[in-house]
Amino acid sequence: MSAATETPLAISTPASEPICERLLLAGVALSSFAALLLELALTRLFSVVLFYHFAFLAISLALLGLGSGGVFAYLGKKWLARFRTRSLLAWLCCINALTIPIVLVTVLRVPVSLEVSRANLLRLTAIYLASALPFLVTGMEFSIVFARESRHITRLYGADLVGGALACLGIVPLLNWLGGPNTILLAGVIAAVAGHIWAMSKGVRRLAACVAMILGSLVVGNYSERAIDIVYAKGRLRDPRWVEFARWNAISRVEVDRQGDAKAVVIDADASTYIMNADLSQWKGTDWETNLMSAPPALANVLRPRGAYAIIGPGGGVDMLRALANGSPSITGIEINPIIANTIMRDRYADYSYHLYQQPEVTIHVTDGRSFIRSTRQSFDVVQMTLVDTWASTAAGAFALSENSLYTVEAFRSYFEHLNSDGMIAITRWEFRQPREALRVVSVAMEALHQLGVPSPPRNFVVVSQGQLDEDGIPVVVLAKKSAFTPVEEQAIKKHLAAYPALTALYLPSHPEPNPFSELIWRNNPYQFAQLYPYNVAPVTDNAPFFFFTLKLGQLLHPHGETHGIDWKVNLGVVVLFALLLISLAAVLAFLVIPLAVRGVHSRQHAVSLLYFVAIGLGYILVEIVFIQRFVLFLGHPTYALTVVVFLLLLSSGAGSLASRTWLRQTQRAWLPLLVIACGLVLYVFILPGVLNSLIGTPFLVKLLVSAGVLVPLGFVMGMPFPTGLRALASTPVPEFPATRANDATESAVEWAWAMNAGASVLGSVLAMFIAIKFGLNATLACGAVAYMAAILLSPSLQPRQS
Repeated sequence: MSAATETPLAISTPASEPICERLLLAGVALSSFAALLLELALTRLFSVVLFYHFAFLAISLALLGLGSGGVFAYLGKKWLARFRTRSLLAWLCCINALTIPIVLVTVLRVPVSLEVSRANLLRLTAIYLASALPFLVTGMEFSIVFARESRHITRLYGADLVGGALACLGIVPLLNWLGGPNTILLAGVIAAVAGHIWAMSKGVRRLAACVAMILGSLVVGNYSERAIDIVYAKGRLRDPRWVEFARWNAISRVEVDRQGDAKAVVIDADASTYIMNADLSQWKGTDWETNLMSAPPALANVLRPRGAYAIIGPGGGVDMLRALANGSPSITGIEINPIIANTIMRDRYADYSYHLYQQPEVTIHVTDGRSFIRSTRQSFDVVQMTLVDTWASTAAGAFALSENSLYTVEAFRSYFEHLNSDGMIAITRWEFRQPREALRVVSVAMEALHQLGVPSPPRNFVVVSQGQLDEDGIPVVVLAKKSAFTPVEEQAIKKHLAAYPALTALYLPSHPEPNPFSELIWRNNPYQFAQLYPYNVAPVTDNAPFFFFTLKLGQLLHPHGETHGIDWKVNLGVVVLFALLLISLAAVLAFLVIPLAVRGVHSRQHAVSLLYFVAIGLGYILVEIVFIQRFVLFLGHPTYALTVVVFLLLLSSGAGSLASRTWLRQTQRAWLPLLVIACGLVLYVFILPGVLNSLIGTPFLVKLLVSAGVLVPLGFVMGMPFPTGLRALASTPVPEFPATRANDATESAVEWAWAMNAGASVLGSVLAMFIAIKFGLNATLACGAVAYMAAILLSPSLQPRQS
């Protein structure tokens, strides 16, 4: 048995009193639950109040706060040693619970925009420093428990992971039930309950209970989300007088606003879709007919008036209304957000929309659009998407960033494969004076047609805009078929354009205009065209599904004139990521490395072994992010991907941590799980995409079983390296120091290991997105394998000792 399993690392003071192991593990699990619940809820809140780019920073700062808390606990170790462990942990939990409402008020009431100014930077700094406080306190709790109760280190690590896994399991129903602000307050309630469990004195126990009851009362009183709700969003003060309805769920915050005589569904205070208010029995000759038929998406209805439609993201029903009015007998709507499909369109605003979603020709499916198309046996005359994006992070936080699997080559292949013999896809995107979004749709569709055996598709496209292209952006529809557009179809298009002069043909097979669309289509090589074009419009695949990032490196370094157009804030995400990497590096140095470096490392051997913890921290976060991205498409929903992937990884890693106590202590083969992980990741690089794609049409229960089969074995082994390394580090002798200082050297090394692992996770969470955007998800997973291989090379430096 190693020395670390026989005696705690704590100094012999009143702080080292024995603690009931059940209370110890329960407190750790609840604290972990509260911390991860807060982190996930903040990403959802940040997506509404700020922008989805900044939601990503919440993940990094949570990791930074946890690591910094460990450093501060180490630096103040002598002062903290005066307090009993349970009393100290109870007080920290109460402080943690009290800081959470402060975080909520700060995020809701401090306005932050995307403008580059000193005042805006200070406001953003205030939000993130406040948001980091609860995680710093949690980091202190964990550090104290790990250091003083090192004999329970595997069980502690397991309880930590189990608590986090349960938070992942609970985040979706809690956001659906309570909403974003209330879920954050609930995290404070859980933290206070942990303090009540750990408290020794009646006074502290009463304080923890009082804090829990006060925060719980706020949750109950704010159940309608009227008292505590969004004040500023995207830097603008929200006017609640225009809001008729508002509700949160794990996907987004949805509200219905009055905009003059119209009503609009607003998603995360940014994207919007108008609720249709037209009586189909009085369609002909009305303003509704004129307005809707003068929009570019109407060309699909002109060419296939009585066709069967699959409409992805119907929202307020504009495409469905147009299809019904033109005589379509079968309309399948695929809406991912149940609030829009059920609560708004089929319930509260059903009368207002003339029961559009409940017409006999309409069938609504609440699921991911691409997953439905991929798994259905139906075929359609038109697969239509009109401006489908929300520019908002999901419950997966900004791990999903601007990724959208609806616009990849593989997705377009599915759309084409589910068309009838003469069917078409109709994709509408924003477009600008220098095209990039609709142009990329053409690029992706062309590559999909090539893969389906259409070698030369110049006659397979039609592109029409709503007026002349400008800097602000206008809607442009891209029609694409597996077969050529016929002269009769072209004539119908020209006739419609003549009836609605606001529409402009950018590309017709018989009359290609001199513009980038014509050049791309006639070149018939999208990759070659993209190399020469100012924007990145190359086809995107499931391996790197970042459709909306169209800026090239030169534009990122010199963004003159790039802040125009609706898409500029999307492309800004890459700039924010780069800045975030630098900020994270500076923060890791300031809060983790430098404070410990001032105290010094007591052993060169320990200094080398710390790189082991850097490698496994980097490897774990890289793997986790890639799996979240991969399972979005497979499970059909971003929130399902987050819940299933993180839950299974954390739960299985907790089991692996417990198993490592026996298995690796007996075999002394710390390198063995690392080798298994690295080999498994290399195997997954080659087989995982194909396996998931082949099973995407299976029932959801089967998908869950497949997910468990893929993730649990790997997660089990991934839970072993960290606690094994800590035990080995704690049991490593420090011969160059006297016995009175050896214990200090060992404690210093353990604290350094905690900090280095946290720092690697902070940087790795940002680095993973950089690698994925530039090189793809497979390359990111391969980098995770390389990190674990590096850990194999570093593992001998730990030299675990057995008695």
